[in-house]
Amino acid sequence: MTTFIWIAAALVVIGVYLSWTAGRLDRLHSRIDAAKAALDAQLLRRASVAQELGTSGVLDPAASIVLYQAAHAARQAEEEHREVAESELSQALRAVFAEPAQVEAVREAPGGEESVRELMEAVRRAPMARRFHNDSVRAARAVREHRVVRWFRLAGHAPFPLAFEMDDEPPPALAEHTHTGH
Repeated sequence: MTTFIWIAAALVVIGVYLSWTAGRLDRLHSRIDAAKAALDAQLLRRASVAQELGTSGVLDPAASIVLYQAAHAARQAEEEHREVAESELSQALRAVFAEPAQVEAVREAPGGEESVRELMEAVRRAPMARRFHNDSVRAARAVREHRVVRWFRLAGHAPFPLAFEMDDEPPPALAEHTHTGH
């Protein structure tokens, strides 16, 4: 009888542990979904601001075309091509706003101060959202790699979480302004 009680207690403890682990994994997957939505929103905001600047007439025609096309491609990219399109938008932003003079030219145009502020915020927030998403992915992956999670298939049918890798380095002229507080 005592052996039966010990076996039952062990099974209850194992069941509670498995249930707790499955719940933790579910919360991590929910956090990834929320972080992905926040990342999507920040990338969309960045592309929208860049696209507006590309069509504003404030930039020279070549810069306008480069910025507009990269922003449009980032907004329209399919999920499997999104990282590349977002990286290309980062490169276009760096090319267009490599010099502080270009930022000042936009500032001096009507509504330019607001446009520069929005662009600086978008350029600053996108990498933060990406890091938060990738941290959530790393945490979920760490739990999913445990043997117990694999053996008991505690992740269910949830897809294996993937990090979002892109070039998100800010344009030098905008980075200078965000650090100096202009």
